[in-house]
Amino acid sequence: MSSKTVLPKGAPFSAEDIDTLNRVVAGATPLQRSWLSGFLAGLDAAQAGAGLATGVAQLQPQSAPRPRVPLTILYASESGNAEGLAIKARKQAQKAGFDAKVVDFADADAATLAKAKNIVVYAATWGEGDPPQRAADFYNLLMSDAAPRLEGVRFAVLALGDSAYVNFCETGRRIDERLAALGATRAAPRADLDLDFSKKAAAWTDETFASLAPQPVPGSGGATTVVHVDFKGSAHDHDADSGEPAFTADNPLEAEISALVNLNGSGSSRETWAVEIASDEPRFSYEPGDAIGVVPENDPELVSALLDVVGLDGDAVLADKLRTSFDITTLSRPFAAAYAKLTGRGDLAHLADAATFAAYAADRQLIDLLAEHAEKLSAEQLTSLLRPLPGRLYSVASSLKAHPGEAHLLVGAVRWASHGRRRGGVASTFLADRRKSGQPLKVYVKPNRHFRLPTDGATPIIMIGSGTGVAPYRGFIEERVETGAKGRNWLVFGERNYTNDFLYQTEWQEHAANGHLARIDVAFSRDQPEKIYVQHRLWERRADVRAWLADGAHLYVCGDEKGMARDVDKTLARILAEPTKGDAEAGAHLLKDLAKAGRYQRDVY
Repeated sequence: MSSKTVLPKGAPFSAEDIDTLNRVVAGATPLQRSWLSGFLAGLDAAQAGAGLATGVAQLQPQSAPRPRVPLTILYASESGNAEGLAIKARKQAQKAGFDAKVVDFADADAATLAKAKNIVVYAATWGEGDPPQRAADFYNLLMSDAAPRLEGVRFAVLALGDSAYVNFCETGRRIDERLAALGATRAAPRADLDLDFSKKAAAWTDETFASLAPQPVPGSGGATTVVHVDFKGSAHDHDADSGEPAFTADNPLEAEISALVNLNGSGSSRETWAVEIASDEPRFSYEPGDAIGVVPENDPELVSALLDVVGLDGDAVLADKLRTSFDITTLSRPFAAAYAKLTGRGDLAHLADAATFAAYAADRQLIDLLAEHAEKLSAEQLTSLLRPLPGRLYSVASSLKAHPGEAHLLVGAVRWASHGRRRGGVASTFLADRRKSGQPLKVYVKPNRHFRLPTDGATPIIMIGSGTGVAPYRGFIEERVETGAKGRNWLVFGERNYTNDFLYQTEWQEHAANGHLARIDVAFSRDQPEKIYVQHRLWERRADVRAWLADGAHLYVCGDEKGMARDVDKTLARILAEPTKGDAEAGAHLLKDLAKAGRYQRDVY
């Protein structure tokens, strides 16, 4: 039996009209409702002035001038998530009538703040609560006494983070507090978002723009006017590369694994897999330097063990959900707090302390806490505690020009043992142990706009990396070969042993033989009594490094941030400082100048 629309008393519409209005308005967002209010005001003004034409044409919004409300969208990004949100936000802001510009923290200065009227910030947290590397200088300025007062400025901050880290969303939280301390007015509450941020970020952006949106001008005859701002030639111009990939974490591509080979020798202590995927989907596209996201699945044995611990062993439907949809490894403080609250276990109260939790979780996973503080849970209770299973990103190790329809990855299998349990990296062991050539694999593209080859193919490049950090350089060389780039290429590569761990050895030697690789320096740390790493090779070749830089070379570093990348950074600063009698501060400043010029790019993890 269908329900019948009840007309409100005095309603000037028929029942059918009311149903139509409900369908349009009931699910509208705040921004859409704001637009509708301006649209209706415009219709009233037009009718009062000149009458309305009959028919469908009268429902078209009128184009008319209205205030161009300035909006500065700032982003502090490490892996590109905050940058992607900022670029999307600019498009949405333009449609909402803002005079919007996007500014990278790396390009911002005190004047950026002083000129701003409305500020929206998308800020990621790096590592243990630090700002992203490229954002550090402006972040430090913002936190210093040199930051300008911001009375009259409205702002809103969206913070991105990973709840597996103790200082979750720390950078965004500090920026939010600092802007308020400088006198700015908070236009919307800060949002602290975990890895599954996409939908929540879109909703927050929509609501924030509604709060900041310009009000319709009475008698203007129009709703929101789309304002296009031309930033061609500006350091802040993102128009040329702001298109989102066709395949994202929310919309992955199901490709096929065409090859899966362990590149390490039988005597290696490493396990590095060359994973090649193929698809005939024409929209699948990437650039050298980008990352490919892999949608993994959890180990069925771990799923079974987890279900047994909480008393749900044998629930096949739940097992399938845990295998494909939920993060069942990451032990985070929010999980511990939620579990303690759900079960009423007071013996977990000590884990509320950040330092205590960090020490406890350092070599444990989610199953360890559940096993040590066991309680029976329902399926609904268990899944309510878990966050979605995130994808894993790997630097693409190929050029699409050299391998049409393919993407190649370099994946180091992660395995260890602790507290009597064998552990494995979720995605790396999924590929190494539970996938085979010919099987499907869901993937997506993650652009990395700040790890790109020079636009001028004649520019020399120096590529520094160890282990799987060599992956993007394979794509770089392939791209330069395919495009006929004449610039010199220098690879500095490090691993443990020459015999077993020289990844892509034959290819590098062929590139060197045919002149595509001008020079290659290697550092195999365990082939001699003293440990030799890539930073040692750089220091030995320091005069050549300076000579290449004098010729306009671009520097690239890819690999482990806490180890190799930090040591390389210090060594490069030292190399640049040597002509100034070893002035470390001067060397660090010169390295920053290279980074600001886009000539020193890092892809670290």
